Amino acid sequence: MTPILILAAGRSSRMRGRDKHLEEIDGIPLLRRLAEAALALGEPVFVALPSLPHPRAEILSGLDVTPLGLSEAAEGMSGTLRGAVARLPASDGFLLVLGDLAEIGATEMRAVLAARTLHPEHLIWRGATETGEPGHPILFDASLMPRFAALSGDGGGESLVKPLRAQTCLVPLPGRVARHDLDTPEDWDAFRTKTPRA
Repeated sequence: MTPILILAAGRSSRMRGRDKHLEEIDGIPLLRRLAEAALALGEPVFVALPSLPHPRAEILSGLDVTPLGLSEAAEGMSGTLRGAVARLPASDGFLLVLGDLAEIGATEMRAVLAARTLHPEHLIWRGATETGEPGHPILFDASLMPRFAALSGDGGGESLVKPLRAQTCLVPLPGRVARHDLDTPEDWDAFRTKTPRA
C-alpha cells in the first residue's frame, strides 16, 4: 500500500481573496480533479486541509478520500507535512502531491510510482520537467517518514530532500507539468488562455 497525500492546507494568500484549490478546470474544482486522479491509482487518498469543516472539504463530497484537518498548517508547509505524515497509515511509503499543480493527473502520479519498481535502489522518486528540474509528485520510502516529525518553518520538505539527492530518482514528465503551479489570478488567467478547453 502506498497512500497518496494531497497538500491543500495553504492560505492561498496570493490569490487576493480567491481560493486556488476551488478554481475550476473544465467545470471541476482543481482539488477535486486532483483527488479523482489520485483515486484512479487504487491507493488510499488523504487530503491535508487547514481545518475541518472547510470549503475545500465540501468539494470533495462523495469521493472516497480522507480529509485531514491540521492545526499545524498555521505554521506553514513544514507544519502541514509534519502533521499529515504523522496521520498516514503504516505503508511502504507515500506519494506527495501539491494541491496547486493543475496539469498533474493519474498518468503522472502513476509514472512516479512505477519508477520505484524500475529503480528500487533509491529512497525518493520525484517528478521532473523534461529538462531535469525537480518537481512533483514525490514518492518517499517509508524509512524516511520518521524524519518528517522534525520539520519546522515554511521550507516544506526541501530540508529533508536536498541531502538525499544521490538517492533521488528523477522521473521526467511532459513539459513543465511537474513545476507548473498556479498561485495567482494572473497564473490562472494565463493558464486558461493558453489551454484549449473542450
